[in-house]
Amino acid sequence: MKNKWLFLLIALLVSAVCLPIVYVHYQIEKEASNDSFFFGVTYGSNTTSEAKLLIDKVKGYTNLFVVDSWDITTNETALNEICEYAIGAKLNVIVYFDFVLYAGNLSWFHMWLDTARERWGNNFLGIYLYDEPGGNQIDTGAWRTGPSARKAMENSSDYTDAANRFVTNIPSTLSWQNVRNSCLPIFTSDYALYWFDYLAGYDTVFVELGWNHSTTQNVALGRGAANVQGKDWGAIITWTYQHPPYLASGPQILQDMLIAYQSGAKYVIVFNYPKYPETNPYGILAEEHFTAMQTFWNQTHASPRSASEKIVGQVAFVLPKDYGWGMRNPNDKIWGFWGPDALSPLIWDSMNKLITKYGLKLDIIYDDPQFNFEEKYSKIYFWNSTIN
Repeated sequence: MKNKWLFLLIALLVSAVCLPIVYVHYQIEKEASNDSFFFGVTYGSNTTSEAKLLIDKVKGYTNLFVVDSWDITTNETALNEICEYAIGAKLNVIVYFDFVLYAGNLSWFHMWLDTARERWGNNFLGIYLYDEPGGNQIDTGAWRTGPSARKAMENSSDYTDAANRFVTNIPSTLSWQNVRNSCLPIFTSDYALYWFDYLAGYDTVFVELGWNHSTTQNVALGRGAANVQGKDWGAIITWTYQHPPYLASGPQILQDMLIAYQSGAKYVIVFNYPKYPETNPYGILAEEHFTAMQTFWNQTHASPRSASEKIVGQVAFVLPKDYGWGMRNPNDKIWGFWGPDALSPLIWDSMNKLITKYGLKLDIIYDDPQFNFEEKYSKIYFWNSTIN
């Protein structure tokens, strides 16, 4: 009898030790399986043959193809052909549209939107609608070209008024309403005002890494906005130069891709436009860039990240509500209408001190009462905090 109870006691002790281990192992496996990640390129040229050539080039080390061409997205036959080919190559697809409802005879567009998921299933990820709304607002005073957006934003009385106009005008457009009615996710890329892109209704914003701007700062702004507002975020590797060769070297873009991945981006995309040189059938991508992409794919698949391995925002720097400052340099504009104000030097100095201190563990967010961000971070600095 004593031996029986001793056996039961040992069994209970073993269970007490082993079950947590099994649970933790299960949780890690579950986290890894739920960590969907998409990596790919954009296509900006105008022929189906070159699109297929690019797909064939990258299909072994990407899983995403972004159709980013006005000529293709206004041509139903060409668009369908490329989408079919990409999905047949086991790639997921995002399609870019911009003002398509006003371009010629596009009566097919509504039906195309409504049936895209039915036709291609979950491999069709959604619509990339409009481009760089925040950056355009900072640089031109309107979130897109054309009189309607300029009229909607002009004569803004103050920062709050500008913010309200921005986040209400974007989703009021006919194109937005048609895409939203189709229940498809909506993406964009940007280099400023990510927080307000999400407020306007974007499901995912691709943070632009390039332009010789701070990768760490842009990750902090983009990831912080997504984290607090409960959205997804990604990164798009864009131009470093305004002239050929446009993109940075292969090793340089590999570094940015790895930083974005390690920082939790759900999407990493390489921007691919225009052609350089003219005879290059792959856009601006050279062999060194394809090599970098393949290296990135191999590294991320050889050792997939788990939730515990991501670099997450542990510290928050909180900006004033509606403070739509471009933040690329100390003299950047606010909402495209105002120059830097008395707060700008203080914010600039504090932000750079925190980036130096915390690096990729920093998120930059906004003081907005509709979001409870205090429980998300172990330490919070407000814009007017004293930072040593």
